[in-house]
Amino acid sequence: MALPMPTKRRSAFVQSPMDNCTPPDTSSASEDEGSLRRRQAAVSAALVQSLQNSEFWINRSIQGSSTSSSASSTLSHGENSKSHNHVQSQNQSNALADVLAHTRIESSNVPPDVTSTVPQERNSRVETGPSPVVRGMSRGQSRSSMMETADGVPVHSRVSTKIQQLLNTLKRPKRPPLTEFFLDDAEQIVEVPQPDPNTPRPEGRQIIPVKGEPLGVVSNWPPALQAALARWGATQAKSPALTALDITGKPLYTLTYGKLWTRSLKLAYTLLNKLGTKTDPVLKPGDRVALVYPNSDPGMFWVAFYGCLLAEVIPVPIEVPLSQKDAGSQQIGFLLGSCGVSLALTSEVCLKGLPKTPSGEIQQFKGWPRLRWVVTDTKYLTKPSKDWQPHIPTANTDTAYIEYKASKEGTVMGVAVSKISMLTHCQALTQACNYGEGETLVNVLDFKKDMGLWHGVLTSVMNRIHTISVPYSVMKACPLSWVQRVHNSKARVALVKCRDLHWAMMAHRDQKDIGLSSLRMLIVADGANPWSVSSCDAFLNVFQSHGLKPEVICPCATSTEAMTVAIRRPGARGAPLPARAILSMGGLSHGVIRVNTEDKNSALTVQDVGHVMPGALMCIVKPDGPPMLCKTDEIGEIVLNSRAGGTMYYGLPGVTKNTFEVIPVNSGGTPIGEIPFTRTGLLGFVGPGSLVFVVGKTEGLLSVSGRRHNADDLVATALAVEPIKTVYRGRIAVFSVTVFYDERIVMVAEQRPDASEEDSFQWMSRVLQAIDGIHQVGLYCLALVPANTLPKTPLGGIHICETKQRFLEGSLHPCNILLCPHTCVTNLPKPRQKQPVGVGPASIMVGNLIAGKRIAQAAGRELGTIEDQDLSRKLAMWPMTMHQFLSEALQWRAQSDPDHVLYMLLNAKGVAVSTATCLQLHKRAEKITAALLERGGINTGDNVVLLYPPGIDLIASFYGCLYAGCIPVTVRPPHPQNLTATLPTVRMIIDVSKAACILTTQALMKTLRSKEAAASVNVKTWPTIIDTDDLPRKRPPQIYKPPTAEMLAYLDFSVSTTGMLTGVKISHAAVSALCRSIKLQCELYSSRQVAICLDPYCGMGFVLWCLSSVYSGHQSILIPPMELESSLPLWLSTLSQYKIRDTFCSYSVMELCTKGLGTQTEALKARGLNLSCVRSCVVVAEERPRQSLTQSFSKLFKDLGLSPRAVSTAFGSRVNLAICLQGTAGPDPSTVYVDMKSLRHDRVRLVERGAPQSLPLTESGTILPGVRVIIVNPETKGPLGDSHLGEIWVTSPHNASGYYTIYGEESLQADHFNTRLSFGEAQTLWARTGYLGFVRRTELLDASGDRHDALFVVGSLDETLELRGLRYHPIDIETSVSRAHRSIAESAVFTWTNLLVVVAELSGSEQEALDLVPLVTNVVLEEHHLIVGVVVIVDPGVIPINSRGEKQRMHLRDSFLADQLDPIYVAYNM
Repeated sequence: MALPMPTKRRSAFVQSPMDNCTPPDTSSASEDEGSLRRRQAAVSAALVQSLQNSEFWINRSIQGSSTSSSASSTLSHGENSKSHNHVQSQNQSNALADVLAHTRIESSNVPPDVTSTVPQERNSRVETGPSPVVRGMSRGQSRSSMMETADGVPVHSRVSTKIQQLLNTLKRPKRPPLTEFFLDDAEQIVEVPQPDPNTPRPEGRQIIPVKGEPLGVVSNWPPALQAALARWGATQAKSPALTALDITGKPLYTLTYGKLWTRSLKLAYTLLNKLGTKTDPVLKPGDRVALVYPNSDPGMFWVAFYGCLLAEVIPVPIEVPLSQKDAGSQQIGFLLGSCGVSLALTSEVCLKGLPKTPSGEIQQFKGWPRLRWVVTDTKYLTKPSKDWQPHIPTANTDTAYIEYKASKEGTVMGVAVSKISMLTHCQALTQACNYGEGETLVNVLDFKKDMGLWHGVLTSVMNRIHTISVPYSVMKACPLSWVQRVHNSKARVALVKCRDLHWAMMAHRDQKDIGLSSLRMLIVADGANPWSVSSCDAFLNVFQSHGLKPEVICPCATSTEAMTVAIRRPGARGAPLPARAILSMGGLSHGVIRVNTEDKNSALTVQDVGHVMPGALMCIVKPDGPPMLCKTDEIGEIVLNSRAGGTMYYGLPGVTKNTFEVIPVNSGGTPIGEIPFTRTGLLGFVGPGSLVFVVGKTEGLLSVSGRRHNADDLVATALAVEPIKTVYRGRIAVFSVTVFYDERIVMVAEQRPDASEEDSFQWMSRVLQAIDGIHQVGLYCLALVPANTLPKTPLGGIHICETKQRFLEGSLHPCNILLCPHTCVTNLPKPRQKQPVGVGPASIMVGNLIAGKRIAQAAGRELGTIEDQDLSRKLAMWPMTMHQFLSEALQWRAQSDPDHVLYMLLNAKGVAVSTATCLQLHKRAEKITAALLERGGINTGDNVVLLYPPGIDLIASFYGCLYAGCIPVTVRPPHPQNLTATLPTVRMIIDVSKAACILTTQALMKTLRSKEAAASVNVKTWPTIIDTDDLPRKRPPQIYKPPTAEMLAYLDFSVSTTGMLTGVKISHAAVSALCRSIKLQCELYSSRQVAICLDPYCGMGFVLWCLSSVYSGHQSILIPPMELESSLPLWLSTLSQYKIRDTFCSYSVMELCTKGLGTQTEALKARGLNLSCVRSCVVVAEERPRQSLTQSFSKLFKDLGLSPRAVSTAFGSRVNLAICLQGTAGPDPSTVYVDMKSLRHDRVRLVERGAPQSLPLTESGTILPGVRVIIVNPETKGPLGDSHLGEIWVTSPHNASGYYTIYGEESLQADHFNTRLSFGEAQTLWARTGYLGFVRRTELLDASGDRHDALFVVGSLDETLELRGLRYHPIDIETSVSRAHRSIAESAVFTWTNLLVVVAELSGSEQEALDLVPLVTNVVLEEHHLIVGVVVIVDPGVIPINSRGEKQRMHLRDSFLADQLDPIYVAYNM
């Protein structure tokens, strides 16, 4: 498959077929079927009578039954089943209610209700007789009939929140333990791969522990290591102990045994006697001391180490901290803390190099305890007094020193080594390596830990060996320096790593006269690594001609806990070399040893690491679970019992037990003996002749889908891929991250600066294929980072834990990245296949009713029955109902209250730039009418476009059109700075609406006819343009009055989020009904002031800006949202200045204030800004309420007095401009938590707050008077129960009359505006909103005292994504994406040929762009179980957003497909 290259250039993407399918989804309602069947006979009798009138059913279900949940019932199994019902009214429905009350329905998968114990009453007055019912809720009862307000308190009315809260607290039973709610449902989600019958299984017998040779007793071995030093210091004072090299590789100084002894003695004396006072010494024997010395200064370290041993304090060697940002520096702090270190020894040079604070003190490193620094240079040491002698006891079990060790997770722990272990280990190494007195040893390893310390510092002193220490810095400058040292000093032993062999090989061409014939042992410290074989072979190949004998190469296996595990002994001259094991990779991944016979590529060649150490006992046990002995052909963890190993993790007794006190068990589970073994962390097996083979380490083990892979093996495979010139050989990190219930393998490498994009991409593609082919495992992510940017360990290796940490937090900054989730993620649930619905809508409805479910519908208050008492009282001569037309209302107001100010327009400074009284507005309208009739030659019923900036001119010209009998069409004016993008939309609306004339301002008229405009549209074909700035004072001959209220009042044009331009027809009757509805809901009267910060061109924004004030008489303070761009606090300061009670805004305005003013609340408060006057702040939108934004806004401005209950949302759509609006009388908006998995199946299941996979949804405001909504299945058009997600259908007097189109699509018209239910209330005409939602009956009471029905909007039907047979809402995926990384400013998702495309705006620096790709992929996979196909990283502001603050995802999709986004990076996930 040709892989698309991830760059700014596009390329084709081949998509893999997905042909999985699942059984039909039968979980329509999670009821107990048995209980249903038991009651069927009883129910059917009552059904026969009452189902004849289904309409009665629907109506009754909305008013009567209070059972609302996906699994709720009046009784549950726990209650007395014999409780009798006394039915008072004996009609059919009550008979059925009686039966239903007895029908016990339980849902096992809904958490128990722990919030309310209010006994549920039915409005149909069914009372339960005396029965021993326990107060409180039965476990089966669901919580979903219980709602809460924004602050989580069940409220019955606005007044008594606090009392209600108190009562609920008193009544609330103790919460059950959390496990009952938050069970991990991985079993339900994850597709478990079936075990392969061909998987190799171990067949050998159980392994027998392997014994090392006995540890011989030599008469002159010292009783303690310090005793050896004392002996050589006295008898062989001139004998060289250590030679240190300078940076060029030349000897810098040689420390003799005499000097080493005297200096160590001085240091021991100083530590014990000179740091404190005699009565209060700073150090006592047994205290821990940190040793901080650079690798270039072994002499100071040796003196410090032996000085500590002589003083009987415990040295803890650590790396020199170079900066605050050192990789793993914080973990070193953990080590020092767990060891209780408070004193650090260092050299003068080193101390000068440590980072300092401005005052000159040593910087406090992150996570480190406070340390006292002591310099140990000779000039600062005191000569011991004559009578002072160090105490040198025989080696015992007290701790001698502590060696640090980093775990797989990155924690650094200290392994304590006792004095007897240290001595025994030196003896065992002496015996195994056959060390002799006076030999020379070249040590290239780190002398502070591991082999470098054991051979080069401890065993060497025991045997009076001369050690030549070659530091890492010298190796970097001159890679051949260690070979030269061996040659010059005729060294017998050299201590190296594979890296050193490789470097020497690369550099050997410069040197001809080198001889390695003196070597009797070349100890390869990391000989257990799988690639050590090739390094050793290649080195031998090059240097055999320089005298290197094949039998001297001695690989060994070590671990910090068990110290040396095994080492190959030097062979006799000419003896045959040990055989290699050629193993099958496939077998290894299943933990089984199989000789590879087929493909040489998938073979792993390993060399032995010799025999187990003298005096040790070794077993192989299973790496996970109880330490069960492995079979002979099984890979396991090596465990060792020996006196020469670590004793514990210092200060961590819990972890110690699992590592140092392991007792292996046999297959029956019985322990094989009493003696404890130590886990080495090495994985391997015992081969022929008891040779030990190591195939990896537990810390490099990656367990993917039940198979084990070794990180080192994967690195070796990557290194075998040509061209290796793309990356640095030793700078590859492999680790696993847990994503979607399995480990995923990530490989990160450093890219060479000269590698081209093309080369890198080729190499990456080949590596992916090689690893897939050889290891049969997919790489989840392969990333290349710039040279020298991976975190390093002090000796130049890669700090794996830190690299992983950076990858997960998005601070790795790759320059190239490939993700392959499609091949790796094999445990996704099978795609759901939608089955043909075999059940009709009628049956579904009956099923809902039998299950005690309500039909999901809700209604606002009645419009007709509410008398407008306030107006009747004040203005007896004008009851509102008489005026069917808004134009009449304005005329009447101009007569009866001419000087009442209706409108006030503010500029950016908050100054009222224009106002309009009733009379002024009427006069302006008349002038415009006269101009229209004279200059426009307009006929009645013609469409007129109003092209104005937000202001009073727009309102006056609207009423001017009504007076003239024209139909106004408000259009947003083009943006003068961006005509090419905005003018075509204006032109389109003018063309579609067939406008006869355009009313506008002088400035805009010039713009329409300008040269710039001509570049994007044809300016010669505009209809008549009338500039209304300076009109003569003329009155029209008469004012038009429409013959019927059903005639059109205006056209409302808007571009939907899917990019569709639609115009809807609004009649005069609808205008009056809508204004009346809003007036009643918000209690608007002439004395009121309302602040409006909305765009006035369509939807509810236009209604509130232009229509509402004229109808209700309240004063509207108009704040154009664009003014906020130059003066952010304008809206809020207006609210404070005019003491506004009711205000309306858009999400864009709220977001501007939240982001722009969030940090300035203190300054605003100081300026006297006070929002305590605001009673309701309504966000007007056509989308799901943005709960996080409204909550942030409430919290931020709480300090300015804003009530948390003030902010609410409204909801409207194209077919009905205002469906919900949080008024003054209704209860607070409810918030529920919905299970997202159910939502994808169009089910609504309520869960507890904080439950996994829960989505908080807020009610979209109280349903307006006169409005009814019902939830309908968009396919069958049948009504749904309230546990289902469906399309919201609406009927009300203010529904729009239809679409205004030039194509006359009557079918669409009928389907959207005049549609009927397929079952049920057949005569009602409904309009389809195109939005999915659900209705829930809450515990709250509305104004009439009934329980309140809340409408929850989930999202637009057109925008939902159908992926894997499930329904996803883009906003949910986008919310997850925006949380993935701090630099994602905004995101949008859409689909492209079955692929999910995520576009993320990057607010940080461009080097972070590629960090986002894996994080976005991970979060979508984890939270939504979807694989992202393409990740597009773009600049801020690229995602198009309309005036309402909604994302235009379809425009974005078109731009993406047309290659117009100019992305920073496009990643095609393969």
